[in-house]
Amino acid sequence: MTKLSVNINKIATIRNARGGNTPDVKLAAERCEMFGAQGITVHPRPDERHIRYQDVFDIRPVITTEFNIEGYPSENFIELVLKAKPHQVTLVPDPPDAITSNAGWDTVKHLNFLKETISKFQTAGIRTSIFVDTDLKNIEGAKQTGTDRIELYTEPYAANFDIDKESAVAPFTKAAEKAISLGLGINAGHDLNLDNLKYFVKNVPGVLEVSIGHALISDALYFGLDNTIKLYLRELKQIES
Repeated sequence: MTKLSVNINKIATIRNARGGNTPDVKLAAERCEMFGAQGITVHPRPDERHIRYQDVFDIRPVITTEFNIEGYPSENFIELVLKAKPHQVTLVPDPPDAITSNAGWDTVKHLNFLKETISKFQTAGIRTSIFVDTDLKNIEGAKQTGTDRIELYTEPYAANFDIDKESAVAPFTKAAEKAISLGLGINAGHDLNLDNLKYFVKNVPGVLEVSIGHALISDALYFGLDNTIKLYLRELKQIES
């Protein structure tokens, strides 16, 4: 079954809005795992407007499933990841002022930079994934970087799902097929939710992991965190039945 990694950035956003330690990000990570999440994702940004660098070190010892740190590979980020040693690092091409991830890597243009960066993480025993769109040239370029996996940037799918879900998913199916042919593992994330998740994973082969934050934490406001995680897991389990 495709694994569910819960991005807890939004919990840190709420904490930071008031100060103090409520809600407790570390406790939230523990509870997400207790409720069935198969991984925890964090995306620290330079301004620490949600997840702080210290959060990474606080959370790391309590993760018993998989810890995924994503972010732009600046010098500070690389140093953070090498010290924390998560199970996986996901590289995204976000500029420092980005509100959220909004594009995949141009793996042809940034090939040498990505190869050098990925090599550092792999030498440290950290699995690597890079954020890419469905352009097959970028999939092929990803293979040349030496990365273990790609993470398909799914915002275009989510944006067009209600208009024409077959057309929306088609480029992702082709991209995944290409990645599989090249021996790349496949993750996916961005704007996946309870409405569009099942259809995506059912029609995109080989998805090993989905990372979901904004929609899942928002749903938890209505349904509760425990119940919400179970709802997302149910969508994934139904694909296998």
